[in-house]
Amino acid sequence: MDTEPVRVVRHPDGVVELLLDDPGRGNALDLRTAEALRDVTAEVAADPGGAVLLRAAGATFCVGGDLRAFAGRGAETGAYVHAVATAAHAAVLSLYELPVPVVTAVRGAAAGGGIGLALVGDLVLAARSARFRLAYTAIGLTPDCGASWLLPRLAGPRAAADLILTNRVLTGADAERFGLVSRAVDDDELDGTARRTAAELAAGAGAALRAAKGLLRRDALAADGLRRHLAEEARLIAGLADGEEAQARMAAFLAPRTPAGAGGDRRADRKPESVS
Repeated sequence: MDTEPVRVVRHPDGVVELLLDDPGRGNALDLRTAEALRDVTAEVAADPGGAVLLRAAGATFCVGGDLRAFAGRGAETGAYVHAVATAAHAAVLSLYELPVPVVTAVRGAAAGGGIGLALVGDLVLAARSARFRLAYTAIGLTPDCGASWLLPRLAGPRAAADLILTNRVLTGADAERFGLVSRAVDDDELDGTARRTAAELAAGAGAALRAAKGLLRRDALAADGLRRHLAEEARLIAGLADGEEAQARMAAFLAPRTPAGAGGDRRADRKPESVS
């Protein structure tokens, strides 16, 4: 029986947990998952409790867009990618606009759209061994899920350009140094630290925490600016996905590779169904 790829768990202490729950696919974003994420975040926005915890089941946070779902659609590729991006962007915007603190916990790979989901939290905790990689330009696409809006604001324009254009990989410890995450913690402490942090926030002075979060995002144009930027990200990635170069790069990415040691390219961190 199919299970839902995204779930909400409401805890008695006021923490509302949003769980990416498709670990067998690396929590990859196809249209079904993106729409489920959109619907679940809308549900959370209607009743966010005292704090929201965003985390993922399994060893991987989110490997980004599901390239197996993108590839082979020909002229329909752009429309499909646009639909996935639009649904995922609605979720990102809902998370960004929540009035209560949002804690995200990142384990394993956060790639492509997974970067935007990870960084939209107010407090971002990462396992030291977590791996952050944009990976879009390697397959002929541009960032989505707010990554190109969030990264310059968190790491500065130079670092953002480096990460987006070169697709370099950052560990959780690297991401802390870059200012992308609040704290890097030992791998075996991530879940407990994230859960405890969310519980402490939920038990805190709710009105003061909401007001403080509002001050941190006081620019009245911030949310509207993100909304417009998300729409432009969706337009660009969909347009590129229809092009020959992106389709050829996605097909090459998904093609079987010669094992390392036999003259091939190991690329051990790459997931065949994702942009990681």
